[in-house]
Amino acid sequence: MALTATIYNFATQLADIDRGVYENLDLRIARQPSETAEYMLMRFFAYCLEYTEGIAFTEGVAAGDEPAVVIRDLTGRVTGWFEVGAPDAERLHRGSKLAGRVAVYTHRPIRLLLGELAGKKIHRAQEIPIYAFDPPFVKEIAEAISCGPTA
Repeated sequence: MALTATIYNFATQLADIDRGVYENLDLRIARQPSETAEYMLMRFFAYCLEYTEGIAFTEGVAAGDEPAVVIRDLTGRVTGWFEVGAPDAERLHRGSKLAGRVAVYTHRPIRLLLGELAGKKIHRAQEIPIYAFDPPFVKEIAEAISCGPTA
């Protein structure tokens, strides 16, 4: 019997004063059986930090050629490509050629990620921000949401 995704519900009050974004979000995120809680949490962070009209989660680790989070305009054209974790250079290259904005949100040690990407062909590499979250911080939150609410 194949394992199915676990659904997580996030009720989030988003307030980004710099961008003038104030939203109450009720997000349902499917965590695939092969996806870590940390990876799912980074998808959530990327979604919130990039939130704008047209943003959507993809299928996460099961998304194939799509990023973890994507923004499409009203015509369906990809305008934002957001990778999570430790994406390879080829994915970043493809995303950067396709979308106007590309970013990486990682919970992996930044020096390891930068080492993997160094010297690789990535379109507009200097324009791709990498947002690194402290791994112990992400792990602690991931453990808390994986265990469910505490009494």
